[in-house]
Amino acid sequence: MTDSTKIAFLGMGVMGGPMAGHLARAGHEVTIYNRTVSRAEERSKMLADEGLTVKVAKTPAEAAAGQDVVITCVGNDADLAQVVLGEEGVLAAMKRGALFIDHTTVSAKIAREIAAQADSLGLQAVDAPVSGGQAGAENGALSIMCGGSDEAMAVATPAMDAYAGRIVHVGGVGAGQTTKMVNQICIAGVLAGLSEAVRFSDAAALDMPKVLEAVSGGAAQSWQMENRWNTMAKDEFDFGFAIDWMRKDLAIALGEAEALGVSMPVTALVDQFYKEVQSMGGGRQDTSALMRRLPKGKSKG
Repeated sequence: MTDSTKIAFLGMGVMGGPMAGHLARAGHEVTIYNRTVSRAEERSKMLADEGLTVKVAKTPAEAAAGQDVVITCVGNDADLAQVVLGEEGVLAAMKRGALFIDHTTVSAKIAREIAAQADSLGLQAVDAPVSGGQAGAENGALSIMCGGSDEAMAVATPAMDAYAGRIVHVGGVGAGQTTKMVNQICIAGVLAGLSEAVRFSDAAALDMPKVLEAVSGGAAQSWQMENRWNTMAKDEFDFGFAIDWMRKDLAIALGEAEALGVSMPVTALVDQFYKEVQSMGGGRQDTSALMRRLPKGKSKG
């Protein structure tokens, strides 16, 4: 890959928009697409204010035509299939030898289906879900877990470097998605425990920042604790990755676990906890809003 590569990025949400911006700042020739065209146009104008030129395509096929790399970051399996597969999808429009990268969190099944179709068309494909949330996308510090061939990764890595803090090639096609399932399983369990810990600390009338200082230096430390403890204590839950999306991800993980014959009772329970928060109107709040379902204790203060 040269320093300046022709790249199409489809999906201008809270993750995709900033990622496309990093690609433009890195000197790549970027074309963007979003189903709601105004969102793509808004991103293009934002980048124009920085002196950067980003083209806006009207269709997925138009975005993908003639590009060296095509990247997607959309909603779910159905959204991805609509954009990527079929006669009007990006794979059919891509030139032979080009690379497709998907950053959406989807099932391993569709990742493998896309890779198979890509291979039949003389294309390469990498499934590369991300972790780090909106802040990671905006800061160019995402953790990316990738599935695909060594050859595809050699091409994908220089592009992803624009917005990644860590890139790990975990295995073959689909391995990126199954690793992302591991990521979400871990987050679900951590946030359930953290929610109870925050409520407990509050009821015990402890100095919340001091508690964080004390426990975050030991075995209890986690990214969620470091980044969400103080905001959870203040009932602030507007940080980008919504509960609605977490439930989508957990459904994928639970479905894969069932197919593998693996029992995940804690994950299944936390998923139901999130369902409770959705019923309280918290579906668009950050995943740390899990604690909303826990009543405040009778403070000793």
